[in-house]
Amino acid sequence: MADDIDDLLDEVETKYCPKDRRKGKETSSSIKSSHNASFKRKYYHELINLEDAIITSFILQPDVKPIKSNGYDARTETARKCYPIYVGGANCSCGMGTSMSQKTCDKMRCTSCDFKVVSFDNFEWTTDTDYLFLRNHAPDFQKLKSNLNSRKGYRAYCCQCSFRSIKELTQLKDPQLKWVCGKH
Repeated sequence: MADDIDDLLDEVETKYCPKDRRKGKETSSSIKSSHNASFKRKYYHELINLEDAIITSFILQPDVKPIKSNGYDARTETARKCYPIYVGGANCSCGMGTSMSQKTCDKMRCTSCDFKVVSFDNFEWTTDTDYLFLRNHAPDFQKLKSNLNSRKGYRAYCCQCSFRSIKELTQLKDPQLKWVCGKH
């Protein structure tokens, strides 16, 4: 195997080293030093190319937007969460809610049952809705609609363990609801 490596290095030297270096007799130490020099050159070129590739891929990523003027880094924009979390009726706009733009969160998840929280505009839950019904039927609207009443302005929220009907925009503070923003 060592002979194969030496042959390969000799081949590289004949192709890439100047002719005056290859002329004459070379001792084994000069061969080793030239091998080391060519190895170092190759290593440094690969390292420089790797650094250029990393920098280029970081700078020129097509999905990364430039930094916004309001101070938020756009690269973390996809991982932002609502704070505080708002829920509201059918007349409230959905999206990422903040204290400045109060919107109902449309990406909620339940930490208790680990399901997505679904919402239905212009519906409210009947009084006979319970945990077992939700566990068997959520999140399928066709199965859930038997316990939904049509009511203008309301929005019915549910996961597989909890449910709420809400008309006005309110901050989610109920300790029984384990709903969190699942990132926008």
